[in-house]
Amino acid sequence: MQDFYKKALLALLLLMVADMLLACLFVFRSYPSYSLLPAQGSGPSWHYRTYSDVSTHGTSSVRLHSSTRERLRFNFRLTDAAPHPYVSTELVLDDRQGRQAHADWSAYSTITFLAKCAPAGSMTLVISTFDEAISRPGKFETYRSPGTYFPCNERGVPVSLDLARLTLPDWWFEQMKLDLSHQGYTLDKVAKIVFGTSAHSARNVDSYLEISGLTLRGRDYRYLAALAAIILASWLGFGLWFVRGHARALVASLDHKMKKDLPLVAYRQLTLEPYRDKEKASVLRFIATNYTDTALDLERVANETGANRNKVNEVLKAELGMTFTSYLNKLRLTEAARLLA
Repeated sequence: MQDFYKKALLALLLLMVADMLLACLFVFRSYPSYSLLPAQGSGPSWHYRTYSDVSTHGTSSVRLHSSTRERLRFNFRLTDAAPHPYVSTELVLDDRQGRQAHADWSAYSTITFLAKCAPAGSMTLVISTFDEAISRPGKFETYRSPGTYFPCNERGVPVSLDLARLTLPDWWFEQMKLDLSHQGYTLDKVAKIVFGTSAHSARNVDSYLEISGLTLRGRDYRYLAALAAIILASWLGFGLWFVRGHARALVASLDHKMKKDLPLVAYRQLTLEPYRDKEKASVLRFIATNYTDTALDLERVANETGANRNKVNEVLKAELGMTFTSYLNKLRLTEAARLLA
């Protein structure tokens, strides 16, 4: 049994270590993330383009400063010439052939980045997503474009935005002739990201906005469910193995003990059962009563029980498979072991 308990303890430790490693892996995988800046080497890529209020007779200016795969930075200057001064820089998604592409962001719930700007203030983030019912490919004005505001300053503000809580501008509904109640949007076909100024951005001041560490983050509960199922199955399997193994080890231990003490067990069974052969019963009972007597020998057993020497040996050989001397020594050693224990 000791060997089985050692094996069970080792198996338990290995199971716990394996479950811990699986838990670390699955919990990590349950938080999927995708880096947009720095751009990842595979898959679709971004190209940058700027927009200003010049199309609405404004005089605001915008210029990409050092936009790379690692970060986006643009300098701008807003003026009051247009009714609604505005500048922005867009990250437009392309496939490997340079054609417009769509990205599936439905697995992500937040977008995070570090925002630096001067002067400090609030800027806007807009995500253009293709709507099968109303959008026309390449016509971004027909895309649903939910957005929100975020703060920034010269030291850098860590920003985390909930992708499920963006809002669509009222002017877009008027332009598309849609009811304002149709505020829903999906992120399974994202075409571009827009970083731009807000209504409170400073006028007639040289300004800049820098975005880095742009990352999508989500939560995939399927990995946690799989982890729970695997851990439950592994512990149930261990419990089943332990019960079966313990039963087998116990049976083996008892079998070994029975074989080891077979002469004594057989003797006890024989002495307790009624026998039609009175002579056989007399021999076994006499040995059971007097085996501790150091003077006991085969001759005495024969004299006391009325059986001849051959009969005594026949009884022991037939019932126990041992000679008189071997059986007597076995009884004495077994009793001595019991007393010592």
